[in-house]
This record gives sequence, C-alpha cells and structure tokens, in this order.
Amino acid sequence: MNLSFFDQFSSPSLFGIPLILISLTFPALLLPSPDNRWVTNRLSTLQLWLINLITKQLMTPLNKKGHKWALILTSLMIFLLLVNLLGLLPYTFTPTTQLSMNLALAFPLWLATLLTGLRNQPSTTLGHLLPEGTPTLLIPALIMIETTSLLIRPLALGVRLTANLTAGHLLIQLISTATVALYSTMPAISLLTLLILLLLTILEVAVAMIQAYVFVLLL
Repeated sequence: MNLSFFDQFSSPSLFGIPLILISLTFPALLLPSPDNRWVTNRLSTLQLWLINLITKQLMTPLNKKGHKWALILTSLMIFLLLVNLLGLLPYTFTPTTQLSMNLALAFPLWLATLLTGLRNQPSTTLGHLLPEGTPTLLIPALIMIETTSLLIRPLALGVRLTANLTAGHLLIQLISTATVALYSTMPAISLLTLLILLLLTILEVAVAMIQAYVFVLLL
C-alpha cells in the first residue's frame, strides 16, 4: 500500500521510452503563438497581462542592469507555474517532483549569478562571506559557515520545491483514498473528507503558484 502512494512520482514510460519529455514540452503547447494582428483573442490578452505582471514582480527588486535577466527568469517562472498546475490534474505526472530536474534548473542559474557577481563586483561578493564587525576569533568559522550556506543554496532550492509538491500530492492521494474507502460504510464521514479534499486542492493550487514564484525569486 505504501509503495502505491509513491508510484505517482516515478517517471512514466511507454515501451521503454520515458515520457517525461512530453510532460516538459506540453506546457509550451498551451501558450498561444504571437502574431502581428492589432486585435487578438482573449487568451493572448490574458497571456500578455500575466507575463507583464510576473515580469514586474520579478524585476522590481533589481536595478536596471539586472533587467537583462528578465527573459530567462520570466520564462522559468511561467514554465514552473504551468508544470506545477498541470501536475494537479488527475492521471498526470509532475516533473517538478523529481529532485534531479529541480537541481538541473537551480544549479546553472545559481552558478551564473555567482560568477556574474564575482566578475562585476568581486569585493562586494566576497564581502558577504564575512559580516562587518566580526570578532577576530570568529572569522574562520564564519567564513566556513557562509561559504557552506552559499554552496548548498541550489540544493536547498531544489529540495524545497520537491518537498512541497511531493507532500501536497501525497496528502491529496491519502485523503482521496480515505474518501472512497469510507463512502460505503460511513457516508457522512466520507462527505467530510471530500470537503477537506476540496479545500486541500485549493491550497495546493496556491502552493503550486507560490513555489514557482519563490524558486525564481530566490535565484
């Protein structure tokens, strides 16, 4: 029984061919292709409004030089948002529950920001490893602690996204299993668990959106 709960997180395959690539490319099919017409449909208007809103939220804390990251960060957030939300549909697979994929997204971008900071502002970047006014005896220990926290940041990003989505999917499956099992014996309790399941689904939709935003914001 315990193994069946975790089967949903195994990468699906058909005739030995992994289908995770289809899960990764399918969100792009939902986005309407841009055209040169002045008047577009409602879906394109909603898409542009959402992209402008996401870009504004991500670029507000950055200066003008940091706006060159707008394209890749906005694309990453829209991709994570669509993948997380599509994973809540029944009989679907969520690629962002795989730690390997989340690390593959977090590590290159974290390394790019780190190398960019070392190239453009080396003294300021290295200065974050040692807070101002630190006692002399604590300098070696603080440098080791700050260096370790800096190096494990992409791991923390990947584990945070994986753990939140995995926990939500497990809770939904557990409560839905209890709802079906109690329907024939205790209908009243089954209706109560169904209400809890609906509330949990709404919560997981919010978590899917928030985790995509937090992942990109912390990068």
